Amino acid sequence: MAGPDPTPYPLDHLALRGEAEAPALITDGQAITFSEMNEQVGRIASALLGHGLKPGDRVASWMGKTRLACLLPLAAARAGLVHVPVNPILRRAQAGHILADSGARLLIANQARLDSLTAEDRADAATIALEGWQDGSVALPASAQDPTSLAALFYTSGSTGRPKGVMLSHANLWLGAISVAHYLGLSADDRTLCVLPLAFDYGQNQLLSTWAAGGCAIAFDYLLPRDVARAVRRHDVSVLAGVPPLWHQLAEADWSGGEGASLRTLTNSGGHLPLPLVQKLRDLFPRANLHLMYGLTEAFRSTSLDPALVDEHPESVGTAIPFAEVMIVRPDGTEAAPGEEGELVHAGPLVAQGYWRDDERTAQRFRAAPAFSKLGGPAVWSGDTALKGADGLIRFRGRADAMIKTSGNRVSPTEIEEAALASGAVAQCAAFGIPDAELGQAILLVAEPKGEDPENRLKNHFAAELPAFMRPKHIVWRDKLPVGPNGKLDRTAIQHAIEEELP
Repeated sequence: MAGPDPTPYPLDHLALRGEAEAPALITDGQAITFSEMNEQVGRIASALLGHGLKPGDRVASWMGKTRLACLLPLAAARAGLVHVPVNPILRRAQAGHILADSGARLLIANQARLDSLTAEDRADAATIALEGWQDGSVALPASAQDPTSLAALFYTSGSTGRPKGVMLSHANLWLGAISVAHYLGLSADDRTLCVLPLAFDYGQNQLLSTWAAGGCAIAFDYLLPRDVARAVRRHDVSVLAGVPPLWHQLAEADWSGGEGASLRTLTNSGGHLPLPLVQKLRDLFPRANLHLMYGLTEAFRSTSLDPALVDEHPESVGTAIPFAEVMIVRPDGTEAAPGEEGELVHAGPLVAQGYWRDDERTAQRFRAAPAFSKLGGPAVWSGDTALKGADGLIRFRGRADAMIKTSGNRVSPTEIEEAALASGAVAQCAAFGIPDAELGQAILLVAEPKGEDPENRLKNHFAAELPAFMRPKHIVWRDKLPVGPNGKLDRTAIQHAIEEELP
């Protein structure tokens, strides 16, 4: 198969990829064609500019998978704006941080979400309730935006602080969509059930890669795994993406009515799938190809394992995807030998433009590619440890930082610790990720109590202020936490002291 076209285009041109009368999007049971989608993208873009926004302004969205949420990535791009999607499961504090940090000029959200925000949370953003949104009366035509210009900020957590905005250009998002559509072999006949949050690069790519192939995306918010199975059957779904916790849940759902017969492509990223789960998915969906992948928001996606090799090498994340150069690098900057561990470094046009308004962290993570790189230019130094076997397949070994990967989400220990301290029930604390068969990693909090009934006060605070995936699964109480010679908590000593008690 010939390689995909490496030419980037303005992101809104994805609305032109399919046949005019072919179905492009289904939301709330309502289908629109590519022709209708292009028209609606143009009207939304017109409405955004009608609210006083100027090219380069940031527009944030905080809602479920509505029609507007699905089309905003293209509409904002057509208007020359920068889209900032906020995960709908986030609470007031996290949304407020993203609004302030991004400098969003406009926030579109459900009225209930808007009501949860204080004036300080809104920062400089004007607000529009989703319930009152109206598309523009005149549709803007397909744009001529510079593909290198900024199109979106995706907020991702790091190990040393609050979520940071990863800057993605039109070219980053366009080529990511083209790459995925190519290596998954997507076509105009495919119907993708979009169950992952659209605020994740992996989640949004469910839409973009489907449209790149001229296929139909079905936006779906679910409560129970059984809901997903029913939706797969109802919509004759052929493509389904998930993260390990979701695949664990779906593997336990009832598919005995033949609900999965239409599935032909399954994808996983955001963590490792254990071999027993891989085998169960194979048994449940024997006609489906299973793609095991590795990615990071700073470079969208890096590798994918050929489905034909999954049974033999389920521990591998495969090889570089189209438009990506993936290298394993020694500490001295030279290429690691086959079987030798090193840092995974990603170069090529999928590499993001850096972190929003954070030159220091950008310089740390986005550096020149190693001298032996074929593509050269800027690269993402992931901090992740991996190795490439003699067979050319890459095996992920671990993350060099303390970031917690739980339920397919990247969670900063600092965010958990700040929330615990804000409860008033904790004097000092430290958060860690520990292995968990279902979640990938579970969050463990070690804390010094403060005041009366600290456990209930802490849990109630977490329930009110943190989304479910950020709440510690285990809390260990200690009268006093050890400190190092610099007066800071000795995280290594804390972790070692509780190793025998870890569940």
